[in-house]
Amino acid sequence: MSRLQDGVDRGSAAPAGTGGLRLPRGRQLLAFAVVGCFLLCACGMTTLRAGAWISSFLEDRGSDHSSGGAKVLADWPANSAVLTAAVSESMAETLDGLAGEFNRRRERTPDGELKRIELVTLSPRAMVEESLGQPRFQAVAPDSSLWLVLIEQRWRELYPPGEGRLPESRVGPSARFAVSPIVVAAEVETARLFGWPQQTVGWGEVLGRATAPPTGFRWGHPGPENTAGVLATLSAFYTGAGITRGLTQELALQPGVLEYVRMAESTALEIGLGDDPTGGRDVGVEVGSAAEGLRSGILDVAVVQEQTVIAANRSWNRSRAGLEGGGGDGRDLPEGHLVAIYPREGTLWADHPLALLELDGRAGPALTQNQRRAFRSFTNFLLGKESQQVLLEAGFRPVDGTLDLHSDPSPFAIDISVDPLLPQTSLPLPGRAVMEIALEAWRYTRPPANIVFVVDTSESMDGGKLAKTKAALHGFLDQIEGDGDKIGLVDFGTGVAGSGGLRRLDETGRRQTAELIDRLEAGGATELIDAVWAAHSALQDAADAEAINAIVVLTDGRDNDSERSLRALRAAMQEARIQVAVYAVAFGRDADEELLQAFADVGGGQFHRVDETSVEELYRLIATEIRASE
Repeated sequence: MSRLQDGVDRGSAAPAGTGGLRLPRGRQLLAFAVVGCFLLCACGMTTLRAGAWISSFLEDRGSDHSSGGAKVLADWPANSAVLTAAVSESMAETLDGLAGEFNRRRERTPDGELKRIELVTLSPRAMVEESLGQPRFQAVAPDSSLWLVLIEQRWRELYPPGEGRLPESRVGPSARFAVSPIVVAAEVETARLFGWPQQTVGWGEVLGRATAPPTGFRWGHPGPENTAGVLATLSAFYTGAGITRGLTQELALQPGVLEYVRMAESTALEIGLGDDPTGGRDVGVEVGSAAEGLRSGILDVAVVQEQTVIAANRSWNRSRAGLEGGGGDGRDLPEGHLVAIYPREGTLWADHPLALLELDGRAGPALTQNQRRAFRSFTNFLLGKESQQVLLEAGFRPVDGTLDLHSDPSPFAIDISVDPLLPQTSLPLPGRAVMEIALEAWRYTRPPANIVFVVDTSESMDGGKLAKTKAALHGFLDQIEGDGDKIGLVDFGTGVAGSGGLRRLDETGRRQTAELIDRLEAGGATELIDAVWAAHSALQDAADAEAINAIVVLTDGRDNDSERSLRALRAAMQEARIQVAVYAVAFGRDADEELLQAFADVGGGQFHRVDETSVEELYRLIATEIRASE
């Protein structure tokens, strides 16, 4: 993509070194749709488009990509000077403070409208998806310009230029207002095991420990919906290819490179973006924040933005000061202190752009001239010296080259675990095709999946429930890419009907599975245990130990007619050669939660009631569980 600047971007010097990119520069949930999201994440069978499709079933009014609340239909007056910007979590707190300061200035447009900045926190990936429709925001601040590239390219795919016409742009003027290199964070003692600070450490050493069998080494990074997660995966592709520039689609898809990335990612845990060392959610081996994971010993290293290290140490020092009567100047690097390792081969950067979206009115209100004015004013405000100083004190590197990073109150002058002179080399951001591969790396590197749906077709499912279930099944099936995965279908009412085993999802298998879905009919009792037994038997008959094997159980009732007992099923699963995870989903008040929990426990999976957990939460929980168990 072109620079997309209109003179607002003042530019700044690139970091020292060579090469490449030079920086800085619902109420009602449809139960089966949630099951689809289970598999979307746990088994990596579908693309992001599948998740978007499934989400349309979740609420009567549609789903919300934001961190909470119902979806807001975009609407604003024709003279509105209120600019709403979607901002990533890593920058949300800092930008919120700056937006508040801007709003207190009470600037007005020529026609007297009050300029105001409002923020909504979203993952960068959600920004991309929402920007392709009619978003509730007019600007985006997604941590990296790579997301602007994706918005622009996907927009042009949706709306290709007509003959003799230039393509329309979705991304308008933009400006970088801060930067932060991607680093390998570790506790000081772990860093010293790598030879830090006397020796430089490379991606090769870090990922080499992760990929060398047998290994107890664990690394982590945010998920692929966030900048640091995508850039961490890109770094693994660079390392696997043995290069520091020129990463092409052909190189990234070489079997040896994909195998290297698969091995590295199989040891990686997904971490949250919070900086509170005592925060985060404690679910299995999930890591609520990089600092929490590193200090608890769950992680050896974590790939994050440099600013995350600074913020984590500041929070840690404050907590120690309250307990010990003083936090020192940070130079003694106390226990629990994190250090930033700048990989020897070079690293990628989060370049923190703020970009205006060219909303043309085809799906909702168009961008107003006053919103353009508010964007320009806020951009100039962010690039001003006072705002740049605020960004520096928050741990981001400013784009204003006149600010001294080595003098107080710069955190780089206080915390010697970060070095403003590093990295000396920047890895170039590859082309869009490679970035798409990194976004969907799990799809290229995961083992095949064998999944058996266990579908309740008892009398209680008659009518709308079964009709919506069929629609969700068809939609899920349509979005599965490739023919390496296999699907089985077991439905149960009075009796258990199998689909004849697992079907590979080639053209014939897809057609046959679709026909089976269409023929589902409701009626009879609930032989739930017998149905799970049949699904488990089908996976044992397949005898595919190299694949991810899973059963997804969906029911709104209780077992009342099975011949087999739970004890017999438990014994069969425990003695089986092929390990099978069971994901049990209850919807409605009559579902037997105790039995479903027992299925999940013996099968090493999870149980959820669909009205307890959001789709995003299910995604995170299942993805973390599967990754940790590999």
